[in-house]
Amino acid sequence: MTAILGISAFYHDSAAAIVVDGTVIAAAQEERFSRCKHDAGFPVRAVAYCLAEAGLAPHELDYLAFYDKPLLKFDRLIETYLAFAPRGFLSFAKAMPVWLKDKLNMRRLLRKALPDAGRVPIVFTDHHESHAASAFFPSPFDEAAILTLDGVGEWSTAAYGVGVGNRLRLTHHLQFPHSLGLLYSAFTYYCGFKVNSGEYKLMGLAPYGQPIYRDKIYEHLVDLKADGSLWLNMDYFNYCHGLSMTSPRFHELFGGPPRSPESRIEQHHMDLAASIQAVAEDAVLRMGGHVRAETGQKRLVMAGGVALNCVANGRLMREGPFDDIWVQPAAGDAGGSLGAALFVWHQLLEHPRAPAGRDFQRASLLGPCFSRDEIARFLAKVHAPHERFDDEAELLRRTAELLADGKIVGWFHGRMEFGPRALGARSILGDPRSPAMQANMNLKIKFRESFRPFAPVVLAEHAADWFEMRAGESPYMMLVAPVRKEHHVPIGVHDSRTMRQDPDLTARINVVRSTVPAVTHVDFSARVQTVDRARHPRFHRLLEAFHSLTGCPVLVNTSFNVRGEPIVCTPEEAYRCYRATGIDALVLEDFVSVKSPGAPEALAEEREQYLARFRPD
Repeated sequence: MTAILGISAFYHDSAAAIVVDGTVIAAAQEERFSRCKHDAGFPVRAVAYCLAEAGLAPHELDYLAFYDKPLLKFDRLIETYLAFAPRGFLSFAKAMPVWLKDKLNMRRLLRKALPDAGRVPIVFTDHHESHAASAFFPSPFDEAAILTLDGVGEWSTAAYGVGVGNRLRLTHHLQFPHSLGLLYSAFTYYCGFKVNSGEYKLMGLAPYGQPIYRDKIYEHLVDLKADGSLWLNMDYFNYCHGLSMTSPRFHELFGGPPRSPESRIEQHHMDLAASIQAVAEDAVLRMGGHVRAETGQKRLVMAGGVALNCVANGRLMREGPFDDIWVQPAAGDAGGSLGAALFVWHQLLEHPRAPAGRDFQRASLLGPCFSRDEIARFLAKVHAPHERFDDEAELLRRTAELLADGKIVGWFHGRMEFGPRALGARSILGDPRSPAMQANMNLKIKFRESFRPFAPVVLAEHAADWFEMRAGESPYMMLVAPVRKEHHVPIGVHDSRTMRQDPDLTARINVVRSTVPAVTHVDFSARVQTVDRARHPRFHRLLEAFHSLTGCPVLVNTSFNVRGEPIVCTPEEAYRCYRATGIDALVLEDFVSVKSPGAPEALAEEREQYLARFRPD
């Protein structure tokens, strides 16, 4: 038996993953245990969970795999500071103590964190190799082109190559400071969202605007080549030497200072979001075309933070040259832990792969699960009113009835998801046919910006009837597809004017555009998750029950958390979130708890205490 523990840490979304004889046993982000969103510290709890799930002690590991090479990253930092000296001294002075104390000697830090693994060999993989391995080795393809896109690793900001069998090779790299990910993050920062976590908000805001600044971006900020490579004019950016992303020249170009977080979002910001999203899509489509031409591969795998841009992914799938695309569900740095472990197993130890038409990600349900007895003891401990169902069909029928009645349901089942998406294990569900569902979920449960769209989850066998999808499935919510026109509804003159002109984003989103308005974004798009019997048997049966009851095979699916909080991990966390928000009912495995009509008002104080624990993300 060969056991490999992969670790990503100290930048963004620390995580651990364990691979035993080539099988992914467990993987989880540290934030799910620490309850600190995007926790970047050493993943102590995630490591402990992975070892426990594998039934191993630290000394029984065969390898530790770290997802990047700290010395190369340090080399990049030093060279960058020297290139911009004397500018950047404050940034240099802030960064150096952390590097000199800890990060520069990562081997010693790993030994200190895992003292019982003192004799276990440590392998440091290249950052983009870790991304590439996380994309190719779990994919369903025997061979494929590989494209990795993020902010920056050691030096690379993007890379492409080919994977065949049990080996991969990245042949071309784009180098720092020229980065599609950092360009997108600069606009994330300028529009008032947090870098490395707010990019998906910018993507969700983009359909409200028009790309009127696209030409200005191309004229002043970026030279985008036909192959998708790009050069950034660093006069407009501050991230090489400062403590912010954008420079005064950037602010002058776009009419003022960055938006203050939590302040009003103006049409100006919507148009900026639309503009940079258009540029990002241009770049991804050009990269895809170039990679296809250079590699000759008909299939593509992707990873890296930019690969979480599901709008660009959807366009690449529909308009690009590839027959099929597979994107790592944990495409960001967290997935690097899994990639590092798989790189050691396949590439370094030369163990074969045997793809059989389905990925090896195990539905990305790689986190903890909890037994019925554990949940029963917890519910008894907190004196929670509930009903237990010994017949699954009755449980699902009851849940489907609640959903059809307009109730919002917290759904907790099986192993927790690995990656940023809730895929039906830790989800909040609702009826997509309700025009009020999106606003209710955003404002009364998630406590987040009203413009944020919700994703549909759909029975895989009915997906093509509701969404324009060239791919047969989208199990990891990594593709955006248009809602089919036969499900659109006529829009009146008043609503049409509201869609185009109303400065109130809530008013715009509340315009009914389709028969499933709660999951139809302002541009008639949806971030689709398809559910099949093999990956999600109980979740699939729940959708079947709802379909049988309503004729609709679609549900609203959003992550089980509030704004600023990581997705819930344990029954206790799910119950606290249920109690403190507008969720009407909670399904914990075979147990159902339903709030009484007056409960939301009675729990107002509990809600305020709960929300105070989480800072805005």
